[in-house]
Amino acid sequence: MKLQNKTIATLIAEGVEDLEYYVPLMRLQEEGAKVLSAGLDLKSVKGKNGLVITPDVTIESLDPSELYALILPGGWAPDKLRRYDVVKNLVKEMNAANKIIGIICHGGSIAISAGIIKKGQRATGSLGIKDDLVNAGASWADEPAFREGNQVWGRVVADIPDFNRELVKALIQG
Repeated sequence: MKLQNKTIATLIAEGVEDLEYYVPLMRLQEEGAKVLSAGLDLKSVKGKNGLVITPDVTIESLDPSELYALILPGGWAPDKLRRYDVVKNLVKEMNAANKIIGIICHGGSIAISAGIIKKGQRATGSLGIKDDLVNAGASWADEPAFREGNQVWGRVVADIPDFNRELVKALIQG
């Protein structure tokens, strides 16, 4: 268990893509990580495909210095989460500390709003946010998953296995 005693937060809100939430969560737990589901409040949310998720903590209560990494799953949740300063500030702080941020599908919307996209950096996600990523300065890469600095990018649900491999590799490397 290579991620024993590492705390990783996953940001959730109504409409989160169920598989992009659950599959990485379970894979990280297999490696011994403590994965916290963090919401805007502690009310249960329904995923895009109907699964109910109850947050462990609020996003506001997260301390970036105590987190090893952050996961931004897709679905409709990123469009809601990107509107909150507490979310954008957390993402900015994690990025500034060079901590791993896993970003899949529409999760890139949060990265854009947090201002962590560097001009010319590779990024991917759902085709629905391709123009947004390019307009934010990213170089679009139509690849299943890859690491770009401290960010691990995944395209869509079908690419979760590739995303998980890249994510776990990045987290183990530190």
